[in-house]
Amino acid sequence: MELVPGNTLITATPEEGRQLAMSLARKSIGAIQTDADVRKGLRPMYANDPDSLTAAAHVVAVEFATIAAANDYWRS
Repeated sequence: MELVPGNTLITATPEEGRQLAMSLARKSIGAIQTDADVRKGLRPMYANDPDSLTAAAHVVAVEFATIAAANDYWRS
């Protein structure tokens, strides 16, 4: 399983960085819980739990911060 698409965190724009952060978060969950049926079964529980959604948003934010740092905050 390729966890970092293209084996790089370098992106052309912050928007691409944000999309990569979302992708990395999804891939991490898939790597942790490899059974797709289990993931689908759990989805209704966390989809309606504000604390779970906040935790998921935090994971994406951490991934985005890492990508932003790798891109020197898009050197502009």
